[in-house]
Amino acid sequence: MQNSLPPLSALRAFEATARLGSVTAAANELAVTHGAVSRQLKSLDEHFDTPLFIKAGRGLVLSRHGETLQRGLGEAFERLRNSCAALKREVEGAPFTLACPGSLLARWLIPRLDRLHQALPELNVQVVVSDSEQPGKQAGISATLAFIEPPWPEEGEVIELMVEEICAVASADLAAGFDPERPDTLFNGALLYTASRPQAWPAWARAQGLCETQLEKALARGQGFDHLYYLMEAAVAGLGVAIAPRLLVEDDLKSGRLVAPWGSIQTPARLCLWLPSGASPHAGKRLAEWLGQALNEAVR
Repeated sequence: MQNSLPPLSALRAFEATARLGSVTAAANELAVTHGAVSRQLKSLDEHFDTPLFIKAGRGLVLSRHGETLQRGLGEAFERLRNSCAALKREVEGAPFTLACPGSLLARWLIPRLDRLHQALPELNVQVVVSDSEQPGKQAGISATLAFIEPPWPEEGEVIELMVEEICAVASADLAAGFDPERPDTLFNGALLYTASRPQAWPAWARAQGLCETQLEKALARGQGFDHLYYLMEAAVAGLGVAIAPRLLVEDDLKSGRLVAPWGSIQTPARLCLWLPSGASPHAGKRLAEWLGQALNEAVR
């Protein structure tokens, strides 16, 4: 019985020819002769008992069966290239680039960055601000740390670290005017929010059984901010009640800079570490373990 998998060299010749559009270009990339690529393509035709390329003038185009093979091979070889590049970077000591939203970076990760470097010096972690709300949109990233909701990205691996909790917080002086048994008393003050999380206040209000009409009116009188970091500073300054992930205000709650009179609620989101296809699994798992430990300490 014929082996179901053709020689890798033949598949490589086919993938290069399909991607580059010519046998000559494929031969140049693979550093072999034109005839060698042609023989590899012929061996594939014989293996599958069907032509994978069709002559079109002086060139070649994929046949219907060739297109089917190319779709799978293109993705497979791209993953191979990414994996080899990731291993090369790891061996050569290239930095592990971690992306995360600016608010998470400023309010949680940066205060712990020195500990991270001491615990995992071999990773040479470099942090950057995410330029997209969704993992996988930023090139040249080893991993992304972010609060995301299912379904997870199809590409790469998602490691769940913790369930997201959100809470309404205010300065201690402002919180003194609220009744911890009556969440609706927050409508006596100004509500603070960010445009990037429009669902946060409605989700919290529903969990507390509050009237959404009252909430809408209170938000209309409130103050919006572009970034959660500014939102938290406004709450600390006593400008109103803010809604935020509990993780990002945990240090403020412990120090007394902020108070959460009505506790927290869980959301569908999870704090996740997303590893793109081809990323070093060893480095990613080591970072995920450290992050898990740091998170447990933060919310203990």
